[in-house]
Amino acid sequence: MSALSDSLVLAQRNLIRMKRIPEVVLFGLIQPIMFVVLFTYVFGGSIQVGGSLSQQSYREFLMAGIFAQTVTFATAGAGAGIADDMHKGLIDRFRSLPMARGAVLTGRTLADLAQTAVTLVVLAGVALLIGWRIHDGVPKALAAFGLLLLLGYAFSWIGALIGLSVRTPEAATSGGLIWLFPLTFISNAFVDSNNLPAFFRHIAEWNPFSTTVQASRELFGNLPPGFQTPDAWPMRHAILASVLWSLLILVVFRALAVRKYRRAAG
Repeated sequence: MSALSDSLVLAQRNLIRMKRIPEVVLFGLIQPIMFVVLFTYVFGGSIQVGGSLSQQSYREFLMAGIFAQTVTFATAGAGAGIADDMHKGLIDRFRSLPMARGAVLTGRTLADLAQTAVTLVVLAGVALLIGWRIHDGVPKALAAFGLLLLLGYAFSWIGALIGLSVRTPEAATSGGLIWLFPLTFISNAFVDSNNLPAFFRHIAEWNPFSTTVQASRELFGNLPPGFQTPDAWPMRHAILASVLWSLLILVVFRALAVRKYRRAAG
């Protein structure tokens, strides 16, 4: 309970910091909105999903991918924030306090989770304005957003590990993004993975990012007419696989990040 209390105090500290620097939140909103507009109105009529070139079908197909990309790209911000605290010596000040060591990282990741949730709410509002719809009811939609936030929280621990492993916030930002681009684009986020070459199709089908995208589409009711679900196990059992992938990433990278932090702080 003491560790939890320490984590919540540090999460509040980070949220206050975000409130005082609103441009961080603003810029975090602009990028996903740009992706929605570009893919919907520039590429939407040229990308085939489920045997259809319908812009409306693609718009609904796309949004789960944009939501997932948004929560995972927050990883770079988590890494940069932790690297900045390390660079400025803030971690050394925390070391002098009677607090749980892991609370520094947990507080940061919880604050990033709260910011990501706000971003998702705004992005969902934009999506509704351009024609995206939920077809299977609010409870399932909330479950989909829960899976997305779980994936984002798990990935934030990867960002934390990166932030502890580099020397500057700039390096953390670059290191936090460079691996995310192949992860998100070799997936089913923007195109039907059935249309990918065999090698990339297999990667996409076992990609934890793809699994959450597929699960979200199923819960939102956004699978286009004629869409054929791939035969790979994660795609056939997307909701279960999404939870398992996220929990595995969370457990492994939290342990690695806390271990790295203790070494750095020691």
